Amino acid sequence: MAISREKLAEVHGTKTQQLTLVQAITDGLSTMLKEDEKVLLLGEDIGKNGGVFRATDGLQKQFGEGRVIDTPLSEAGIIGTSIGMAINGFKPVAEMQFLGFIYPAYEQIMTHVSRIRMRTMGHYTVPMVIRAPYGAGIRAPEVHSDSVEALFTHMPGIKVVCPSSPYDAKGLLIAAIEDPDPVLFLESMRIYRSTRGEVPEGKYTVKIGKGRKLKDGNDVTLITWGAMVPVAMNAAQQAEKQGIKCDVIDLRTLYPIDKDIIAESIQRTGRAVIVHEAHETGGLGNDIVSIINDTSFLYMKSPIERVTGFDVPVPFFALEEHYLPTPQRVFKAIEKVMHF
Repeated sequence: MAISREKLAEVHGTKTQQLTLVQAITDGLSTMLKEDEKVLLLGEDIGKNGGVFRATDGLQKQFGEGRVIDTPLSEAGIIGTSIGMAINGFKPVAEMQFLGFIYPAYEQIMTHVSRIRMRTMGHYTVPMVIRAPYGAGIRAPEVHSDSVEALFTHMPGIKVVCPSSPYDAKGLLIAAIEDPDPVLFLESMRIYRSTRGEVPEGKYTVKIGKGRKLKDGNDVTLITWGAMVPVAMNAAQQAEKQGIKCDVIDLRTLYPIDKDIIAESIQRTGRAVIVHEAHETGGLGNDIVSIINDTSFLYMKSPIERVTGFDVPVPFFALEEHYLPTPQRVFKAIEKVMHF
C-alpha cells in the first residue's frame, strides 16, 4: 500500500521528494552526517568516485576526507577498523562494494562484530552499519550477485535489514545508524533505480524488526523482501484477475523477523507462498516455514510453497533471469496452494 505525498506530509510535517532507492540511501547518509559528527563513512572508492553505484556521490566533497574515507581494498581491514571506531564512540558506516565481497570480512563479523556486547557483558557495544549491495538481475558476474543473507541471520548479535522502497531505505538506514548494535544493511542492486517513491526531507526512522503489509487479501499470504517485492506484487495482481486475493508482506527486517505480522496473516488466509532469490537449501524461507508451523500450523489449509533461486551459483547473464523467481513462477505457486 503506497503512502501518498499528502499522507507523508501529514505524518512527518515536512516536504517530500521523489527519489530512487539509491538516492534515498544517499539522502539518509547525508542527513546523519549533518546531524551527528560521530558518523563516519568508509569503504573502497566511496569518496572521490562515490562508490560503485554512486550511493555516496558528493558526500566526501561536502563533509571532507575525515568523514568520508576511501580505504584500501581490504574488506577485513574495513570491518576491523570499523569495530575499533565503534567501541570507541564513533558510528561507522562501512560499505562493501558487493555482498559477495564480504567473505574475507566474515571472520571479523562472526567472531567480533556480533559478539562484543556479550563478550564484555554489555560494557561495550558496536554501533556500526555494514552496507552491502546484493542480488542478481543486473548482469554482474556471479560473485557480485550473491544473496546470502541467511549466513548473517544465523549470527546472533547482528541485525539484518533489507528495504524494498525509497521511503523504507532512508528510514531504516537512519534507524540502523542510531541502533546501539551492529546492523547489516542489504541493498538490492536490481531495484536501486527501477522506481521512485515519496521520501520526506530531513530525519525520520522506520522501526527495525517490523514488517509491512503491502496488499490485503484473505486467500493466500505472500511473504518476501528486497527485489522480490515487485515480483510478488506482480503475481498478486495476476492472481486477483483470477479472483484470488493475496496478502503481500514485505518483511523489511530479516533478523529479528516480525513473527506477529506473519502469524496474523497466515491465521486469516491459511495458505502461504514464500519468495526469495537466495538458494532454496538453507535459505531464510526455511525459517519462515518454521515460524508458520510454530504459530499457525492448525490454521493451514494447504502445504507451504517456496519460490526461490536454485541451488547453484548465480549463472552468467543469459541464464540469470532463469535463476531468479518470476511473477509466473510465483503465480503457479499461488494456484498450487489454492487448489491443493
